[in-house]
Amino acid sequence: MIVSAVIPFPNIYWWLQVAEADKVAFDLAEHFEKMTYRNKYFITGANGGIQLSIPLKKGRGQRTPMGDVAIDNSQRWQVQHWRTLVSVYKRSAYFEHYEPLLLPLFEQEYGELADFNQASMQWLKKQLGLKFEEEMVTVYKHSYEEGGTDLRNALKPGMEYTAIEGIEPYYQLFSDRNGFLPNLSMLDLLFAEGPHAMQWAKNNETVIKRWVAKK
Repeated sequence: MIVSAVIPFPNIYWWLQVAEADKVAFDLAEHFEKMTYRNKYFITGANGGIQLSIPLKKGRGQRTPMGDVAIDNSQRWQVQHWRTLVSVYKRSAYFEHYEPLLLPLFEQEYGELADFNQASMQWLKKQLGLKFEEEMVTVYKHSYEEGGTDLRNALKPGMEYTAIEGIEPYYQLFSDRNGFLPNLSMLDLLFAEGPHAMQWAKNNETVIKRWVAKK
């Protein structure tokens, strides 16, 4: 079993971890933590990596359970995120295919952060053809039984910009300017490789996991 925070459009490493899992337990009871992936995801851009953050209502600090964290929709963040995605990826190989399927996530208003995050995960899960069972955890546990994998604090934002020695790059927009950014949101890989996205990830699984283990 995999235990994970509920995060938006998770990165490639996250999907490698859950791809072979029978069950993924999403922790709604853990406290929201700043400076983590819980309200942000990373893509590429003409001037380097881009962090797309979901704004939260004031007062939602470190002691709020993830299931209760409210989004500040007054900032029209969905419009800004969608415009950024279109601007960046409109020339990628598969964006035109996924565009009408993804757009509804940015047209529906979500009140709670966990709801949008879960919707984004389920959307990617469907596109990637993965079948793991999902469980929503509403009672916090500090640790889980031996044999499970706890991803709640496995990675910190910023690792997207660290090169991975020995990786086989896929065609990534702006790599001529930025170099290859190896662990962006799965959206980046999906728009580049389409139905072959998970195959690329699995081909590079050993290299990626070895790199993460050193962090």
